[in-house]
Amino acid sequence: MEPFLLAAFPTRASVLFVTACAAFGAAAFLLARWVNKVLRSEDLQQGVEWRYDISRINELRRISPFYRVFQTAIQLLGRFNRVVFRESLPEIQREIQAAGLSRFWLAEEYLARLELIALAIAPAYAYYAVSWFGSGGVLAALGGAAATVWFLRHRLSVKATDRLGQIKRRMPFLLDLLTLLLEAGSTFLGALTQAVKEFEGHPVAEEFGRVLTDMRLGKTRYEAFAAMRDRLSDDEITSIIGSILQGETLGTPLARIFRTQAEVLRMKRTQRAETAAGEAGVHMLLPGILVMMATVLIIIGPFLLNYLSFGLAL
Repeated sequence: MEPFLLAAFPTRASVLFVTACAAFGAAAFLLARWVNKVLRSEDLQQGVEWRYDISRINELRRISPFYRVFQTAIQLLGRFNRVVFRESLPEIQREIQAAGLSRFWLAEEYLARLELIALAIAPAYAYYAVSWFGSGGVLAALGGAAATVWFLRHRLSVKATDRLGQIKRRMPFLLDLLTLLLEAGSTFLGALTQAVKEFEGHPVAEEFGRVLTDMRLGKTRYEAFAAMRDRLSDDEITSIIGSILQGETLGTPLARIFRTQAEVLRMKRTQRAETAAGEAGVHMLLPGILVMMATVLIIIGPFLLNYLSFGLAL
């Protein structure tokens, strides 16, 4: 009779196993449903928030799947970053604009995105750090996560610097084209449209394209170029756009201003090339010394080894 009872009634271990499987299946189902809802959700409805902020969030949800999935976590970390990293946020916002990223990113939310990426990698850091250093590996894992945030932040800065360099290298040619088109009788809007089309795909075309878009939306030339100056915040570009704005205020013909600023840009590019050529010798000094030392060791090394081995044999 006892074997029959054991077969009829499940044991405690089997009940726990079935319960765990059911809980895991329910969790997997809810997770899959949440992910599907997040990826297929429509725009947020207008609430108590400012209307532009709702539009900004909706645009970010369209262009960034990462933001769409982790929107709540990004917004929470963004509030934390707004308090803790208040002094660094203006510089991060400038680099976001200069790097050509979406203008809908706020500095604190982009920093939160970097922090979430670091947190996602942190378990791997913790696994290897604990296996190597024991209990002290937790601190090493936290240091690795912080280093990841710093590296991603530095990568943004490098990207912004590279893009500004591309803009400054190509801007003289765009200004020359604008000068030719204006002197040929074209209107400023027509000349700018043609110039943006000729340099399509290049960062300089993207920036002047935004100037063109601002003007088509109702901004004056002064306001559109001032927005470009504030967006890039580079010394050379600020100087050039400042001259354009001054000429616009004084009524100076734009063709003359563009020709002058193109020459200024070429002169500065030549000066940068001369400076880099002058510093090349200093930069090559250390590699040259290392190569010389390696060559000396390769030549003299066998003789030294033979001498040492012969001395030890004696």
